[in-house]
Amino acid sequence: MSDLEVVAEPGRQDILITRTFDAPRETVWRALTEPELVARWFGLDETTTEVDPTEVRTGTPWRTSEKTRDGEVYAFHGVHHEVRAPERMVRTFEFEGYPGHVSLETLTLEEAEGRTEYRVVALFQSVEDRDGMVASGMESGLAQSLDKLEEVLRSLR
Repeated sequence: MSDLEVVAEPGRQDILITRTFDAPRETVWRALTEPELVARWFGLDETTTEVDPTEVRTGTPWRTSEKTRDGEVYAFHGVHHEVRAPERMVRTFEFEGYPGHVSLETLTLEEAEGRTEYRVVALFQSVEDRDGMVASGMESGLAQSLDKLEEVLRSLR
């Protein structure tokens, strides 16, 4: 049972996402940063994911795309602004289908007793951009992705 929590308070420009994984922080970090592992969990259940290979370090770009059975592609990209493995990553996030609407994501991983709390604060340029992301169905897509991440983490034990 997932403990995913997505908090988007009215009138604010941010979304807070938390979830706990039954895995050590280093293992969660690995699954979040190794392209071949990211491709196994990122995206909707009905899409296939490709991850541009990149070294996850401060200053490097990243890009991930999802492909539907009908051949449609939905891509996301950004730049890593701060990387402190295995505890913190700050990066930009932009959906290529809606260019110019960039959020800044701060990910932190905290371990306690072999479990890791995943925490992301996504800060948007405006309340309208944040509300648009919420209205897009991001929570259900996020839940699918993080459930698959849990499966990947189980396979790494």
